[in-house]
Amino acid sequence: MSTAVPRLVIAAPSSGSGKTTVATGLMAAFAAAGLEVSPHKVGPDYIDPGYHALATGRPGRNLDAYLCGPELIAPLFLHGAAGADLAVVEGVMGLYDGAAGQGELGSTAQVAKVLRAPVVLVVDASSQSRSVAALVHGFASWDPEVRVAGVILNKVASDRHEELLREALDASGVPVLGVLRRAEGVRTPSRHLGLVPAAERRAEAAGAVAELAERVRSGCDLTALLALAHSAPPLPQEPWAPPAAPAGAARGRRPVVAVAGGAAFTFSYAEHAELLRAAGAEVAVFDPLRDTALPPGTAGLVVGGGFPEVYAPQLSANEPLRREVAALAASGAPVAAECAGLLYLARELDGAPMCGVLDVTARMTERLTLGYREAVAVGDSVLAAAGTRVRGHEFHRTAVEPHAGDLGADRSPAWGLTWGAGRERRVEGFVRGGVHASYLHVHWAAEPSVARRFVNGCVERCAA
Repeated sequence: MSTAVPRLVIAAPSSGSGKTTVATGLMAAFAAAGLEVSPHKVGPDYIDPGYHALATGRPGRNLDAYLCGPELIAPLFLHGAAGADLAVVEGVMGLYDGAAGQGELGSTAQVAKVLRAPVVLVVDASSQSRSVAALVHGFASWDPEVRVAGVILNKVASDRHEELLREALDASGVPVLGVLRRAEGVRTPSRHLGLVPAAERRAEAAGAVAELAERVRSGCDLTALLALAHSAPPLPQEPWAPPAAPAGAARGRRPVVAVAGGAAFTFSYAEHAELLRAAGAEVAVFDPLRDTALPPGTAGLVVGGGFPEVYAPQLSANEPLRREVAALAASGAPVAAECAGLLYLARELDGAPMCGVLDVTARMTERLTLGYREAVAVGDSVLAAAGTRVRGHEFHRTAVEPHAGDLGADRSPAWGLTWGAGRERRVEGFVRGGVHASYLHVHWAAEPSVARRFVNGCVERCAA
């Protein structure tokens, strides 16, 4: 069975060219025109998909060939794009940039090839004129399997500048599908890990997305872009679906898995909640900044990524919830904490008391830890059996003390990590009873047994 989904990949020669501006603006403009738009983001980024969701009203979904494997990209895409009139995929970094030392793996180019999707190249034209043709020609000819089918020129200074750019590109064979002038009006504030998530500034973010839609609508040929999207051929793969729990696996009431949300915990892949539900759980989202208790009947807890360092005083002030989280963990209930979740379970974060589940302190540092990792489970935990191999991603400016490996007999590291051309190694994370806490972000769709194992632990707890 082949599935036809009109689609575009929005790429660029490098970061900072305007991919997010164009991709988000296109999503919002097409959605405002009445189309059902499916938003996607290449790579592990959690922040851009939040703006994509605002633009389209659908979950922003990630397509990461390193974390999930190239073979899952098309199925995950088709799952996310089900029922859509159009899919827009925002790339990552430069078109051909992928995981360090891994060739094209994880690159926008690889995803575009797997999806057989036309690529629209967003070029920052602010400091060039005729040279733009050489740049576009190079990107269009570098890999003949990548179809660079159009250009959108960003940060164009004037009508005369536009005329020079178009004249130069006439001979390239790649049509200009849009021109955006330099603009100071639309601002998306940033801080230590990138853009401020949309969930933290929802009203302002909605306004910014609306302005991006107007800029793109007035500067781009939406008719030509939609026609280009329709030129993408059908995909032969079947859509991904979360594997259902075996019949009779969860007898009686479905266990409640509380999932942290709100402004402090915005990082989560959409497929994680779907996997938990398919494995037999009832997913209940709560906000640690506002809710003073866990959802009724909580049998397990998932605390994903985000920015607890920004909200440390407010999280600390919610003492009733902190006590309840600590009590749940002490009872042996399954608890999975990822990056921000690890900080929330610490004894303190930048001096502010946290849940105290783990006897570690966390603090902001000047050092950015960033990159893909190969990981193996050091021992058995609520998420993985010893020896389970996954791929993950680290992205943080905090550190915890003591480090993994400097632990007592009642705790062990969560993962053994390997990365880099020199195959650097270290252990990372903490396992204590039913708690698995780690800096490593893992895409559970690549290893569905993680969700099943976690929910099974919740089921066993409910039956005890």
